[in-house]
Amino acid sequence: MKKWIPWIIVAVIVFGLYSWGKGFNNTAVELNENVGEAWGNVQTSYQRRNDLIGNLVNTVKGAADFEKSTLEAVIKARSEATKTTIDPSNITPEQLQQFNQAQGGLSSALSRLLVTVERYPELKANQNFLKLQDELTSTENTIQTARVRYNEAIKPYNNHVKKFPNSLLAGLFNFEGKPYFDAEAGAEKPVDVEFDFN
Repeated sequence: MKKWIPWIIVAVIVFGLYSWGKGFNNTAVELNENVGEAWGNVQTSYQRRNDLIGNLVNTVKGAADFEKSTLEAVIKARSEATKTTIDPSNITPEQLQQFNQAQGGLSSALSRLLVTVERYPELKANQNFLKLQDELTSTENTIQTARVRYNEAIKPYNNHVKKFPNSLLAGLFNFEGKPYFDAEAGAEKPVDVEFDFN
């Protein structure tokens, strides 16, 4: 009977290591899928914005003397934003920063377009334009929500793969931490608001 004790101990250790590895891997895969789903929701929200911008630009083009350079800047920024794609399973901080820059450029160009529209009363009264503007505002809120939910999905995944002793298995199973969405560059600066009543 005593000769079987070492084999039993080895079997228990092997089974324990197998269970730990299996549990780590399955949890990491599940959390990674949650991250992928959250990233898909982010991309869907940005795609909705891109679709709306196309309709908005076409509506604005109808205004007879609207500034061509402003429209061209929005069209170019939209094109750049749609070129940037990311694989959520291999996302890097650099890729996320590039994605953020492209989307930030589009947001900036779109803001300039909407400010310029203020000078065109016939466009501000256009029902199609007003509806698109409302939908765009709603979509921007949806984008913000999707980005927050993406960050919320990243946290449990990163906690799982970065904490010891799971970090030992993370490298073995090729699970790496993922970057969070940060604020766009310049977001820390206060916005200047001026009212000109003259």
